[in-house]
Amino acid sequence: MNALGIDIGGTFTDLVLRTADGQAHRLKLPSTPGDYAAAIGDGLDRLLVQAGVAAADVSDVRHGTTVASNAILEGKGARTGLITTRGFRDILEIRTLRMPRLYDLAWDKPKVLVERALRREVTERLDARGNVVIPLDEASVIAALDTLVAEQVDAVAVCLLHSYANDAHERRIAELAAIHAPGLRVSLSTEVLPEIREYERTSTTVINAYLQPVVASYLARLEQVLRARGIMVPLRLMQSAGGLMAAVQAARRPVEIVESGPAAGVIGALALARRDGVADLISFDMGGTTAKAALILGGEASQAAEMQVGGGMLGGSRLLTGGGYTLRVPAIDLAEVGAGGGSIVWLDRAGAPQVGPHSAGAVPGPVAYGAGGTEPTVTDCSVALGWLGPAGLAGGTVALDAAAARAAVESRIAKPLAVSVEVAAYGAIEVAVATMIRAIRAVSSERGRDPRHFALAAFGGNGGMFGPLVASRLGIARVIVPQAPGLFSAAGLLDGVVQHLASRTYKVLLTEADAATAAAVLAGLRQTVAERLTEAGLHPDAAEVQPQARLRYHGQSFELTVNLPTDHLTPHAIAGLADAFGAEHERTYGHRAGADEPVELVSLAVLGRGAVPGTAAETAARRAAAPRPSRAAYFGPVHGWHEVQVLGRDDVAATARTGPLIIEEYDATIVVPPGAAVRCDASGNVVIDL
Repeated sequence: MNALGIDIGGTFTDLVLRTADGQAHRLKLPSTPGDYAAAIGDGLDRLLVQAGVAAADVSDVRHGTTVASNAILEGKGARTGLITTRGFRDILEIRTLRMPRLYDLAWDKPKVLVERALRREVTERLDARGNVVIPLDEASVIAALDTLVAEQVDAVAVCLLHSYANDAHERRIAELAAIHAPGLRVSLSTEVLPEIREYERTSTTVINAYLQPVVASYLARLEQVLRARGIMVPLRLMQSAGGLMAAVQAARRPVEIVESGPAAGVIGALALARRDGVADLISFDMGGTTAKAALILGGEASQAAEMQVGGGMLGGSRLLTGGGYTLRVPAIDLAEVGAGGGSIVWLDRAGAPQVGPHSAGAVPGPVAYGAGGTEPTVTDCSVALGWLGPAGLAGGTVALDAAAARAAVESRIAKPLAVSVEVAAYGAIEVAVATMIRAIRAVSSERGRDPRHFALAAFGGNGGMFGPLVASRLGIARVIVPQAPGLFSAAGLLDGVVQHLASRTYKVLLTEADAATAAAVLAGLRQTVAERLTEAGLHPDAAEVQPQARLRYHGQSFELTVNLPTDHLTPHAIAGLADAFGAEHERTYGHRAGADEPVELVSLAVLGRGAVPGTAAETAARRAAAPRPSRAAYFGPVHGWHEVQVLGRDDVAATARTGPLIIEEYDATIVVPPGAAVRCDASGNVVIDL
């Protein structure tokens, strides 16, 4: 079996082909933002020749992409309409009154994805139990559809009040749309998110509609590129939650892949943690545009029930939300900040250095690339400090102009601050590190976890360079840099499993839950999950299926997820579930209520997942490396300049050596600071002890 992983980032496109014998063939090349599939096609042509594998022999293709998140960030989604219950036209404007900056009078809410003229009301009404209060007026639906068609919308979201309890009205609107607006893409909230919370359900359904045409078009183009080269196997996409889904499913439910690319790196780190017996790990992924962090605790990646997208890259407290669009879908609990290798270094009006969130991206890129960039970036600072050498990036395919990088840092940063180039460059990197630390704190200390008790898995094109600095500031003692860190997310795709989750609101006090009703809801959810797993190429019998309950103390606003031991809510099972919820509440928040505090069941869910057979584990390979010349590198005002030995990964032995050292690879550079010990473990990981 020959499995192919493709990961698109803001700066580079990465491809990893893992053959049946466990050997991995890798390629990194600049992304092509105008047509991301073009870089993939070019990379495939080169990688297949490099590996000596025929296109027809590729048996599995997996993809992580930022096309969905980019469409939201750049406001380039489809022209979208919304059909909702009369009186709820402005739910997207009202939101939940949450603000990320409480005392900032200049802060504005994100621009609504559906302008008011395209938000149409229809006459109907359900109560919270799903009973019809006002029947659906089909004439009002037809009038709304006619208006939206005349306004030339590409997609429409349908979200009616309390439709999670009764989907009949939404289903009828879909039928009328097929008759009166054929070809119009329709997203129903009862299919996207059949749960309570009106704003969250509306926002998620609108985002799904907003992304559908963009993602469907992109995936069709990508499949065209694959088919033209003779790769005929189905394409699978990484979900935000860390599982794989079929491309046809992603085209229908693009809300599931908004954090597709970042999730793949966490899945790779999770595989590393399980393989090497590291139960508690912080995943740190620093690429060309952003830095991302996630927590792996007890061998499992931390999950979130919802996320904020499109509100800018907030590096502050995760406890203050509302800066973006709410997307209520399961996702790996990621924090992301705009601090990557391509992040632009600039001086604010007070003359203080700032880093990001704006990036030089793939075009024109950092000044050192010689492709037209004029503003200094974090990469230019790394070149000026001697951390990145003249050999360039991606095996020398991206040359680096050190003189141009130093000149840019000098003219834009050093001279205005009246300091030397190295002091300016190192200071900018300190600012970038401080920004990255916010992301790690957001998933650790803000979740009640002390980062000092974790190891740091550093990857991405710049993770090995900045991971030790980040770890030292946080008191983390060990940094693990996996094999091929610059292509780690693409490799992580090959460690993923097919996964689907279906949920539905069933709101009742736990002690009053009806066993028959709960069993019926779970049976329907199991059927939905089985259908989705089959569509993704996994037989349901080969999947692990886990029923779940989402619970809260009565009166709370948010719930916690607890696994159900059985589909049957017997009195004994209910007592055990209440106790399991109390334990989870104590683990998450540090306390639990008394036994007499009522627990409320909010919704039920079923999670199904399983591995697709045939993806071999990667083997650690060591290759003879050509000698590399040493070079001068600057390590801050305490250590200053050092003449540093430059090694390849295969030069690093199991016996520890002491830094400063620089380890250069095809896809990344690792900087070992003065005094740190570095060695290579049995899996081929570079381990740095600070």
